[in-house]
Amino acid sequence: MKLAVVGATGLVGQEILKVIEERNFPFDELYLVASAKSVGQTMVFKGKEYTIKSIEEVCQLAPDIAIFSAGGNTSLEWAPRYAEMGTIVIDNSSAWRMDPTKKLIVPEINGHMLTNDDRIIANPNCSTIQMVMVLAPLHAKYKLKRVVVSTYQSVTGTGKDAVQQLMDERAGVNGNKVYPHNIDMNILPHIDSFLDNGYTKEEMKMVNETRKILGDASIGVSATTVRVPAMGGHSEAVNAEFLHELTCSEARSILAHTPGVIVQDDPKNNIYPMPINSQGRDEVFVGRIRRDDSQPNTLNFWIVADNLRKGAATNAVQIAEFMLEKSLVA
Repeated sequence: MKLAVVGATGLVGQEILKVIEERNFPFDELYLVASAKSVGQTMVFKGKEYTIKSIEEVCQLAPDIAIFSAGGNTSLEWAPRYAEMGTIVIDNSSAWRMDPTKKLIVPEINGHMLTNDDRIIANPNCSTIQMVMVLAPLHAKYKLKRVVVSTYQSVTGTGKDAVQQLMDERAGVNGNKVYPHNIDMNILPHIDSFLDNGYTKEEMKMVNETRKILGDASIGVSATTVRVPAMGGHSEAVNAEFLHELTCSEARSILAHTPGVIVQDDPKNNIYPMPINSQGRDEVFVGRIRRDDSQPNTLNFWIVADNLRKGAATNAVQIAEFMLEKSLVA
């Protein structure tokens, strides 16, 4: 088993390596790939020193599985080349998510769709993953009609430079800015670039990816994505309307028995999901489950997850595990 991590020095790449170690993902050879400026440097993983290689060199080595977290342009150029070498590419960027020939996978929801022919597999957007983890089991029974979601997304979703901007601002340092405004003591209703329809790319990712993962283009989705000065973990206020009547207790019961989901819903005792408690965890947390009294068949949810874990690294490694378990790796 030859495993490659492309983008190994980034926030998500580092988290992928943590998850590989924690879950004891099997490999015989590990190739760490980063940008040209990092090639030749060394990293220690599980007590062994690895030399960072170029993406070209590792492509020629034909790894069995390559987990990409190096941006969309890199994925568009190199994922097909790796696939031609027989590599299974699990891609964390948005490059392939809406490609009709590629599958967009959350293993607990639609892993069964994967086959021997899948050589480029898309990992969904972090915000989409945590939302569909909660909505999918309810959709299966009560049929989702419409979702309105507002997100509260950590700076870690942007990367190392965004974390540094926040820390610089808190320390009174005039450093490099990756956001158009201060993020400390502020909230930005702006994630990714704006489109002609007034929504951002991040918002439209949630719209389109939710429909694709759940396999239902009729679901109405309206998203507002917001960056907040939190250091880790995304939060979402979700209003979900179903075609069939359901109660809060029914929803809690279904979610309590959903693998990968933890219900924290005791507001009288101040128990509800918070991003600070999600850090380093692979589960998706849900609470504040309550009826929307303004219309029928509608519930409100508060959903939190570590965006670097289930929102990116853990989901990608779970896809790799699924491919191995089902003997879909050549």
